Amino acid sequence: MLYPKITSAEVIDKYTLLVHFSNSQTKKYNIEKLLEKPIFFPLKNHAFFKNFQIDPSGSGIIWNDEIDISEYEIWINGTMD
Repeated sequence: MLYPKITSAEVIDKYTLLVHFSNSQTKKYNIEKLLEKPIFFPLKNHAFFKNFQIDPSGSGIIWNDEIDISEYEIWINGTMD
C-alpha cells in the first residue's frame, strides 16, 4: 500500500509535530515514545528537535544522517485532530 507523502510539517509543542500530507489530511505525531531509544536522544534538545527537514520525496522527516521518521510511521501512528 502506498501512503500519502508529507508536504509540510511544524512543531506545535515540546515533542509534537503537526504533519500535512499530500491527500490534504493532517496528523499530530508525538515523538516521546521514540525518546526511549538511544538513537533518538538528541531530539530531547528542543532546538535540535525544531531543526528538521522534509525529505525531498516527501517520504519522511529528517534531522540528520542518523535520525529520521518515515511517512509510514507518522501516517500509521499519528493522530487526527
